[in-house]
Amino acid sequence: MALRLDDIDYFLAVAEHGQVRRAASALGLSQPALTKGLQRLEKELGFPLFERGSRGMTLTPVAEQFRQRTRTLRASLGDAIKEAADLHLGAMGTLRVGVSPLYAERLFVPAFLQVHQQRPAARLRLMVNLNDALLAALRLGDLDLSINAIPRVLPDDLEALALMKDDLCMVVRQDHPLLSRRRVRLQDLVDAQWMLPGPGVAGRRGVEARLAEAGLPPPRVAVEVSNTASQLSGLLVRSDLVALMSEAMLAGPRGEGLVPLPFADARFTRAIGVVTRKHHVLSPLAMRFMEILREGAREREVLSRGPQSAKA
Repeated sequence: MALRLDDIDYFLAVAEHGQVRRAASALGLSQPALTKGLQRLEKELGFPLFERGSRGMTLTPVAEQFRQRTRTLRASLGDAIKEAADLHLGAMGTLRVGVSPLYAERLFVPAFLQVHQQRPAARLRLMVNLNDALLAALRLGDLDLSINAIPRVLPDDLEALALMKDDLCMVVRQDHPLLSRRRVRLQDLVDAQWMLPGPGVAGRRGVEARLAEAGLPPPRVAVEVSNTASQLSGLLVRSDLVALMSEAMLAGPRGEGLVPLPFADARFTRAIGVVTRKHHVLSPLAMRFMEILREGAREREVLSRGPQSAKA
């Protein structure tokens, strides 16, 4: 099979615009040339790409899947060409990083400062978002790597390097009524009101799953946030809401006045690290960034062990 790159571009353009005329205009081609390219591509693939109707052209179910794959591959190829040109011109390429807001200051900032000092011509595209959005962007090829909590079950096309441990805790204010009980259990949260991220976020799914496993109803969400509870810690301190907060954040200024609920099921063990696409060759710039992240993780491990362990 000998697919032509320009035919792929023609296909993606028609899929976007829905009409050959509009796609040809956007590409600066004649309609017959674009139509010929589509016919050539369908012949090579052996299946139709569009259903043609009075309102335009719509993708067949098979072509929709083909579009998603080719769009990702085409974007990656475009980035590879751009990066090669940058390297040839003496620039150091573009680093595309995703990071959870919880680890932007702690992991991303010190690592990028080193990269920026070593390769000042490098450019950065940064996406700060929750884990689910980061992993989706990574799988689409929009990111080179992502720094976030590593899911217990990674998609088959991703791989991860652990950098640190940071458990996720159910937290309340220090004088919360729940803490007056002699023993707090998961069942005591049935009537609690929660501040949680949206239903697609892994942390919320973890809470829902833990309650369901105990035969309890889902959490009563009073406040749904698009980021993390740490951004609204003041609300938690002044209310009886239950929320999720990372152990590292709880130990910092934003955790003041808050405590983790004192039972085992109120904690979710997590590894934080770098997630990349399997079999995807990282640019030299991205590889150097990952090396710096690894070095930082080793330094933190030595410090946490103490001087005696370091000597050993």
